[in-house]
Amino acid sequence: MVGFAQPKPSYSIKDKKAIKAYEEALKSYNMRELKTTVTQLQAVVQDAPDFMEAQFMLAQVHDEMGNTHEAIVPLTKALEINASFFPEGWLMLAECYFAEGNYVEAEKAVSTYMPFPKNDIKLEKRAQIILSSCVYAKEALQRPVPFEPINLGPSVNTAADEYYPCITADEKTLLFTRLVNDERAWQGKQEDFYLATKESDKWSTAVPVQSINTVQNEGAPTLSADGITLIFTACETADGMWGGDRQGVGSCDLFFSMKNGSGWTPAKNIGQGINTGSWESQPSYSTDGRTLYFVRGKRSAQGIREQDIYFSYLSKEGKWSAPEKVPGKINTPFEEESVMIHPDGNTLYFSSNGHPGMGGLDIFMSRRNPDGSWGTPINLGYPINTFEDENSLQVTANGKIALFASERKGGQGGLDLYQFELHEKARPNQVTYVQGVISDKLSYKKLEAHFELIDLETGKVVVESYSNQGNGEFLICIPTGKDYALNVNKEGYLFHSENFSLKNYTSTQPYRLDIQLQKLRAGATIVLNNVFFESNSFELLPSSKVELNKLADLLKANPDRKVEIGGHTDDVVKDDANLLLSENRAKAVVEYLVKQGVSADKLTSKGYGETTPIADNTTEAGRAKNRRTEFKIIE
Repeated sequence: MVGFAQPKPSYSIKDKKAIKAYEEALKSYNMRELKTTVTQLQAVVQDAPDFMEAQFMLAQVHDEMGNTHEAIVPLTKALEINASFFPEGWLMLAECYFAEGNYVEAEKAVSTYMPFPKNDIKLEKRAQIILSSCVYAKEALQRPVPFEPINLGPSVNTAADEYYPCITADEKTLLFTRLVNDERAWQGKQEDFYLATKESDKWSTAVPVQSINTVQNEGAPTLSADGITLIFTACETADGMWGGDRQGVGSCDLFFSMKNGSGWTPAKNIGQGINTGSWESQPSYSTDGRTLYFVRGKRSAQGIREQDIYFSYLSKEGKWSAPEKVPGKINTPFEEESVMIHPDGNTLYFSSNGHPGMGGLDIFMSRRNPDGSWGTPINLGYPINTFEDENSLQVTANGKIALFASERKGGQGGLDLYQFELHEKARPNQVTYVQGVISDKLSYKKLEAHFELIDLETGKVVVESYSNQGNGEFLICIPTGKDYALNVNKEGYLFHSENFSLKNYTSTQPYRLDIQLQKLRAGATIVLNNVFFESNSFELLPSSKVELNKLADLLKANPDRKVEIGGHTDDVVKDDANLLLSENRAKAVVEYLVKQGVSADKLTSKGYGETTPIADNTTEAGRAKNRRTEFKIIE
């Protein structure tokens, strides 16, 4: 509401004593002494109940203080005195009823407001949202969705507030925010990160993340699917006084840290490409390692009100693109927050009060359209959503379980973390994850190595990242129903390739791939697992180009190496035919490498036919392994 914070040249009543008392209350209001203002206005309307302006002002102050229930009585009285004096009063009354879940009265009030002329398009849109929300909410109450939340227990939850959970794809690491008492902090409380691990299907006692936590707030985190990258929100000063090198750009910024073994690197500002003088928060990091979603908001005297969801791409050079609002139908003129991109890469969960819902912030999901935009948001339904605020939903990689924070009865105290089984219509696309360790083939030393996962059908890189610097572990979350190639490389080593199919993969267990890298030295040999030919032909298939281009880059970076490309077959046809086919396939690879700029005098080719099998030729799986192209360093 607006229009009652200054004295008027004339009022609806002539009582000078009441007018004087009212104007004294306005002075208190302009000093932001809201409790005093309420006391003064209550005295005014008790003595002069028909003082319409005082009734409106009392409702306005109650509303600003978050006391929507107390605002209803003076607001109703003012509208009874004059229904058209301040038409926006009907919208405010609808907001108050809507905030209490009284959809019948909210619909009556907003329907009364709709015919009045409107000078503010945002108010008109808000009225339309409330009206459509009342219709939606009344129907949703009649068809509740399955919802049985389970408290995560005392090892995670305490008498303090726990919220903003995030979980790795294997569901073994849980990171969340806890509001802790700290006499060093402003107002004696501040936010810290805590981490719990799952042991025998039970969460260990959560411990603080000491290397990241400071005396200031750390909150709203996101973990990469493998748990290696942490991005979070902190409100640091420009000189980094609260977090050492953690210098701020705007009011709140996004920071990042990388897992190093069991510890974390010092957090750093993610940079001015993303952070601005506005408020950036609540990030969500996609499993492809290249897309970051987050919320950007504008501060006002009443707090953060205008919030939208943005995204940014990470280039091969390691720079974030200029953030853009997510395209499609997600953002509204109102508030969007708590974004979560699911590991399927095509389902976005978020909270909003700008789409039809139950009231406050509701949780929605949206699916990506073929053109890259996001489709019409779907409300997750009642009783997941209520007339209260719901946010910070996280959905596990398998899509079955959702995590959220709630202050419901029966918890450990304050906000607790809960989980529930997500109903079918709200689930993302099916995904699984590939997990393994990268190590040195001879010393077994665990290695940090770069890897790419490629969709063999499209040739596109779907995930690009690094294994853990301390223990060599990697985890990749990907959709099922596809064939993939995995390429691993590290300076000083031969690259390694694998291909595997998840087209018919239905197991609930991860797909395991342990990779052993060989150092660049004479005699080292690898199978080029992602080099493919037409059947009984030496014509290279297009899907081979990704791997051969990587081999070309390796050879150009190491021009002193001489190598042999060897062709091998199974024993299905005659020896002479197999030998000729293997020779031609090896030559085809050499010719391709030369076209990519590799010096021809560093390359030789040789066909081995069926003479050096690495598997049993009596099975199709064995014969497939024997049909291979090898790369060997000979000098």
